[in-house]
Amino acid sequence: VITRPEMEIGRYHWMYKSSRPHRYHHVPALRGNVSPLGIPGCFECCIKCLGGVPYASLVATILCFSGVALFCGCGHVALTGTVSILEQHFSTTASDHALLSEVIQLMQYVIYGIASFFFLYGIILLAEGFYTTSAVKELHGEFKTTACGRCISGMFVFLTYVLGVAWLGVFGFSAVPVFMFYNIWSTCEVIKSLQTNVTVPGDQICVDIRQYGIIPWNAVPGKACGPILENICNTNEFYMSYHLFIVACAGAGATVIALIHFLMILSSNWAYLKDASKMQAYQDIKAKEEQELQDIQSRSKEQLNSYT
Repeated sequence: VITRPEMEIGRYHWMYKSSRPHRYHHVPALRGNVSPLGIPGCFECCIKCLGGVPYASLVATILCFSGVALFCGCGHVALTGTVSILEQHFSTTASDHALLSEVIQLMQYVIYGIASFFFLYGIILLAEGFYTTSAVKELHGEFKTTACGRCISGMFVFLTYVLGVAWLGVFGFSAVPVFMFYNIWSTCEVIKSLQTNVTVPGDQICVDIRQYGIIPWNAVPGKACGPILENICNTNEFYMSYHLFIVACAGAGATVIALIHFLMILSSNWAYLKDASKMQAYQDIKAKEEQELQDIQSRSKEQLNSYT
């Protein structure tokens, strides 16, 4: 006759066979590239590797690198052309634009630092995307997260937010030379139209660079009028600098978009790490409870054997 304690022990053994939670392992389906032993072929390995790529972080990194490269490269060359135009046509005395030349040289050095920093920062964010994406969890099995990892992820979110706000200022600042060159170009177009219509002499239309504050008011000549201004607009330096400033402004805008994209990705990854840590704590508590239940079953079985 089976007693009730023996029935209860049998039921617990049937329900809880192990102290560890059961893990389901994916069994690949047999295809043309899979061997009879279950070893995946080249096609399955490539698909598995491609599934572990964080495409959102990859797109944001490419956009960030492209924007920074356009801003730094085009901005550097455009600043050099701007100094040449000022020295030849608007400020013939070197002492008048000495401060401007020093500021432009300092900005060029800052551009070198920006390019180097964002090259490293983009690689770091791409690596962070690789190690926090859910695809990496599927490739490497168990996913463990620590408080240090969550703090690093939160630090990247804060730093990317600060950089995004800073690049909004850079984007606005890069639009200033575009506005100045556009005013000069539009004035040259007006002079050309007046020469065609022969209504008003073009000598009365001038552009004074001193009003923008980039050179002092005592700079000579400081302004260009009529045919002289038209000749300036026809030079290769003006044409290249104008279009390079436009491309640099577009690169700054692309960098802002990339940083916003990175900010969304990092926020999502931080939330994923937070949820993963809670799930990990839940699994640890569950495993501990099952271990305690197994210990109780063992002691009950020992007591039952001692009675029998």
